[in-house]
Amino acid sequence: MASPQSPQDKDREGCPCGGLAFEDCCARYLEHGEIAPTAEALMRSRYTAFVRQNAPYLLDTWAARTRPATLDFGDAPQWLGLQVKAHLQRDEHHAEVEFVARYKVGGRAHRLHERSRFERTDDGRWRYIDGDLFD
Repeated sequence: MASPQSPQDKDREGCPCGGLAFEDCCARYLEHGEIAPTAEALMRSRYTAFVRQNAPYLLDTWAARTRPATLDFGDAPQWLGLQVKAHLQRDEHHAEVEFVARYKVGGRAHRLHERSRFERTDDGRWRYIDGDLFD
């Protein structure tokens, strides 16, 4: 029987976003307060926050005009992986990230293919605005 993993072991596992070990990747944004330098880094950290059900981080990195009042993870899918397809820097304050996130609900696999829009606010932080889904 395998022994349970310690929190330190879990942080050394690969980051859900597909990057390095969590501690060397998205933990810097989710747990250590660093500001994501690009819209792509923010999108990856938001995916990781969905996997870890970190509502405060998700709400904090969502543009005020489009963010929901709360997030409910009651029917949360099982996230399986992320593929970033494109990162387009429109100008200094606007960017788009196209990605495919794979997930499972009720034993069925699905894909979320989205082009997300981000803006950099006056405080230098990138925030998610909204996105367009692909069929």
